[in-house]
Amino acid sequence: PRQLHALTRQAAEQATRESTDMNSNSSRSHTLFRLHIEGRNKLSKQTVSSVLSLVDLAGSERVSKSNCKGDRFEEAKNINSSLSSLGTCVKALAENNAHVPYRNSKLTYLLHSALAGSGKTAFLVNISPEAASA
Repeated sequence: PRQLHALTRQAAEQATRESTDMNSNSSRSHTLFRLHIEGRNKLSKQTVSSVLSLVDLAGSERVSKSNCKGDRFEEAKNINSSLSSLGTCVKALAENNAHVPYRNSKLTYLLHSALAGSGKTAFLVNISPEAASA
């Protein structure tokens, strides 16, 4: 547990946050945490393994409303692009397309194993109810 806490603290310290006109503490990056788990039955010697992926996605934003400039503008473009790529992959999976474009972004490339195959995926979404955010 101490090692896990140290790693999560280190990740939190490296996360980028900056102020925009819409959010005084805006996350400027996605966070992906993977926990590799392995279990072994001592009697049968059977080993099973799994990966738990916890992902905190930076929110999409309208640059015209957040008034991002310079580095913040480039971050917003990259965030919006990777979220769009994730949406494209989810849509392709839902439609059972033969090709799912996982390589369109670093985010979807890293999430490939979590989204495809026999894995289970759940999305928790926080959506702003403000009319101004529409």
